[in-house]
Order: sequence, then C-alpha cells, then structure tokens
Amino acid sequence: MKPAHDLLIVGGGPAGLATALHAVRAGFDVVVAEPRRAPVDKACGEGLMPGAVRALQALGVTVPGQPLAGIRYVQDGRGVQAAFRQGLGLGVRRTSLHLALHTAVVEAGVPVLPLRVSGVRQDATGVTASGTGLRARWLIAADGLHSPVRRSLGLTTTSRGTPRYGLRRHYAVVPQSPYVEVHWAPQGEAYVTPLGPRLLGVALLTSWRSPFATQLAGFHQLAARLPAEAAVTDVRGAGPLRQRASTRVHGRVLLVGDAAGYIDALTGEGLSLALTGAEVLVDHLRRGAPAGYESAWKAATRRHRLLTDCLVRARQQPRLARLIVPTAERLPRLFTTAVNALA
Repeated sequence: MKPAHDLLIVGGGPAGLATALHAVRAGFDVVVAEPRRAPVDKACGEGLMPGAVRALQALGVTVPGQPLAGIRYVQDGRGVQAAFRQGLGLGVRRTSLHLALHTAVVEAGVPVLPLRVSGVRQDATGVTASGTGLRARWLIAADGLHSPVRRSLGLTTTSRGTPRYGLRRHYAVVPQSPYVEVHWAPQGEAYVTPLGPRLLGVALLTSWRSPFATQLAGFHQLAARLPAEAAVTDVRGAGPLRQRASTRVHGRVLLVGDAAGYIDALTGEGLSLALTGAEVLVDHLRRGAPAGYESAWKAATRRHRLLTDCLVRARQQPRLARLIVPTAERLPRLFTTAVNALA
C-alpha cells in the first residue's frame, strides 16, 4: 500500500512538534499522532537554556516566560554562579511551551490526531502504525522517555546504575535571583527555576523513593523558603530517567527526543537536545540520508552525554559529590566554561 504521508510523528511533545515544524518547512507531508489533549503537562525542570531559546526563535515560536541569567550551584551554605554568555535562558511552564508549539503546528496545517500508537510494521516502502490505519514513508518515534515504539522494536537496552527519578512542584514565591539554582544534598539535587514574578518551579532529582515533602525537607535552606501553603500545583513525577536506545535509526523508523535515549536531567539540557535533534533528523531526511542521522545525533549530543554521565557518576560517589560545588567555587572560570558549553 502506498504511504499516505511522508512522515508520521508518534508523540506530540516538544520533540515531536518541533520535528513537525521543521518537516513542514522542508516540504514534507506530515501527520502527528498524540492521544493527549493540549496542553500536556509533565515533570520537567522548565528551564530553557539559551540554545533552546534560539531554536524556538528560529522556528518562529514565541513562549511567555521569565528570563534566566545563568546557573547557580548551592551546597552546605556555599554557592557559585555562572552567567550565560550567549543570551538569556527562559523559565517556562511546560504547559505554556507545549501549547505554543502545538498552536504553531496546527497553524502550519499539520493534522494532530488523537491516536495512540504502540507498535509499527514496516516494509520497503513505508511504515504502518498498528491499529490506526496511518501509513507513511517514515515514522518518527517522539513518544517520550519510555517510548512504546522503541520498546516494541526491541531497541531499549538495559541501563546500569542506581535508577534516578524526577519530582516537580510549583510555589507562589518570589524568585531570589534570575539564576536557576541547583541545590546539592546527599539525597539528590533540587532545581529552582524562576517561572514568573511570583512563581518558582522546584524539581527534585533523586534515587530515593520517598514523598516530595520528605525529600524537600533534606534541602534545609531551600525548604525554609518554600512553605507548604505556597504550593500551587500537585507533585508530578517521572522516571527512571536513564533510558538507552541501541540505535536511533531502525529501517524506516527514527527516534528523537527522550525516545532516542536519555541519561539524566542533571544538566537541564533535555529540551535543548530535543529541539536540536528534531532539526538534525529532518535535515538528514531532506538530504535523502536518513542513515546519517545516527552519527549526527551522537555528534550533536556527545558533549552533553559525556558531562552528564560524569556528573551522575560523581553524584553516586558520596566523597566526590561533596566536592562538586567546592571545586566549582575554586575554579569559577572552568565552571562558567562548562555551563556555557551546554548553553
């Protein structure tokens, strides 16, 4: 059967929607399958690095948010900060980001169908999404951290190490500074992201399986700034965070965003990587070189993967974890360089 579309994108999160926008601009006929109604919320640090802000601007997508000047690490009463050198970041509610991208995709004429895809069948000319009747020349799996498409194709590989999880909540509290604060404690990290004049997003990354309030109490200085009555949203969770894919290209199926593989949210680059990956993927399809996407994805994410893996490994060694902030404090230029290498 002849494919009805050039691209079928499974998943209407930021990675899938950005892929759709790039694909339409490249002249592809695109359809998106996403069973959830927009806007979709999820556990997320909600801080866009300057590179992600530039990527959205290049797509013509405007998102309301709070400007971010840089990153500040805090541990045991000590702190060190690094300013972004190439523009500001942006603190953005996940729902605001999703709605802006979804609106842009719909306005570009791309159908977003309320369909759930869990398996695919492919042949020499195209890919069919099981149970939907949709068929396209290429299928893009952008269906998230625990990608059903990736699992159905046997592309999920075993991850080593202690599983880590993310928890997020919002507080009606005035931000203390225009920096994203990363608080380090024995049980994990707390990310404090300014999202508005009186709104903070607090995301906890941890290997401990205990309630949000219990974990937050371990960040003594931070917890004192966040009274329970200031909480304005419920807790959302995600994980295990580390997910590995054996390949990003499997015949006519290509993986993007979290579905393509994920190490940890520790460096706050998930959305930047999703937007970058979308552009790289579509560029290779446009040039008729889909197989090259695998090596291009590895090249585009290599620096992030190396730094994130090193930090996660250090985090799992108590003696090393205690040295992360003091080392950044003693070597501020190195810390600034590291922050901006990912920005």
